[in-house]
Amino acid sequence: MSLRKPNWRSEELSFEQVVEKYPTVPKLVILKTDLQLRGYVISDAARKVYEKGNFQRLEEGIFNKQTITGPRGLLLRDGTSVVGAYTANDGIRDHYVVDVADGRLVITDEGRVIEEVEFWEKTDFYDKKTKKGTPYPELITCRPQRLDFSISRICHFWDEPGGGCKYCPVGINGINACKKLGIPELYDFDEIAEAIREAVKEQGRYTMICVTGGTILSGKKVLDDEVDEYIKAFKKIKEIFNTDKLKTQVITTAFDKEQLQRLKDETGIIAYTTDIEVLNKEAFEWICPGKAKYIGYDEWKKRLYDAVDVFGRGNVNTGIVGGVELAQPNGFKSEEEALKAVLSEAEELAQHGVGVASCVWFVDGTVFKNQIPPSLDYYVALAKGFDDLRVKYDLEYYFDDYRRCGNHSSTDLARI
Repeated sequence: MSLRKPNWRSEELSFEQVVEKYPTVPKLVILKTDLQLRGYVISDAARKVYEKGNFQRLEEGIFNKQTITGPRGLLLRDGTSVVGAYTANDGIRDHYVVDVADGRLVITDEGRVIEEVEFWEKTDFYDKKTKKGTPYPELITCRPQRLDFSISRICHFWDEPGGGCKYCPVGINGINACKKLGIPELYDFDEIAEAIREAVKEQGRYTMICVTGGTILSGKKVLDDEVDEYIKAFKKIKEIFNTDKLKTQVITTAFDKEQLQRLKDETGIIAYTTDIEVLNKEAFEWICPGKAKYIGYDEWKKRLYDAVDVFGRGNVNTGIVGGVELAQPNGFKSEEEALKAVLSEAEELAQHGVGVASCVWFVDGTVFKNQIPPSLDYYVALAKGFDDLRVKYDLEYYFDDYRRCGNHSSTDLARI
């Protein structure tokens, strides 16, 4: 259970005040951000709709044991996606409530109706299994218009005590689950290919596939084995679609230039993402000790710039966990100081052709479970700042926009 911030309503700008403060940022993008920040629960009436409907659900998988199952995501009326954010726990700030009013699902706050909403619908493959009997959602998952799968279940930064990223709720849980349940570290790409073939029978549903996975440090050179696994995965995808070029998103550890060139040459992917997570060297070294030890902050940035040489300007992106730079005791002491520093680093990246996307910092189940993320005002200012840099440096987000990803307020703004 996280800490509470009991006086947040009087100490921070309200949702309505933030909407007024940022007239160029759509209200629904601000609402999406606030839903991710505060989380939401569902009323008894909304739960009846959810349980009777054909909706995606949070899975009781190896990474995310839920005592109460709930919706996997929300969809706002303009197509804005809210990834995750459902919770059964007490929140740092009061949760929104998804309720029913006049026969419609709505988002409410203190009983006031804020906006209409929908739960994510199930896909056609959702309740099916592979020939080996594995449920498809254990191999591939989907957002409203994107398929996702992973190459591995374990991030090896967690092998050393204290080596994992402090904001991450997955790392040590994946290691423990694989060991306890005897689950292989690496996914079976033949099974994943079988699942993808079934998924794409639903024509018009998906615009992209996203591939990611935990860090694999082994190999003749550090990360060589991770590169190998991505190449194996994309060879399977190329067979499915009978193509040499893949308009997909891949999110990997930061590969060096030789590894990046090999990845491009042997897979046909045309875009690349590696998440630096924290845009400040000192905070990075404290929050991401494994990444700092094996690669380092300056080298991570260099590898992003190398990726631009390989994939081209506008085809390289990095993600951060927005707000984690304010974690205490070693983070920034004020939102104003943090915003200025982060946007300065982001501008350097943008000058080199690298886009930046931020997600909302979620503390439950992490080393930072007793931290309090910053205000809605901060997150909207951060998103607007990143989008201003996108415009200034003429960067694209076609592989990470509101349809193909849906997790980032800053890239949502790219459609305006």
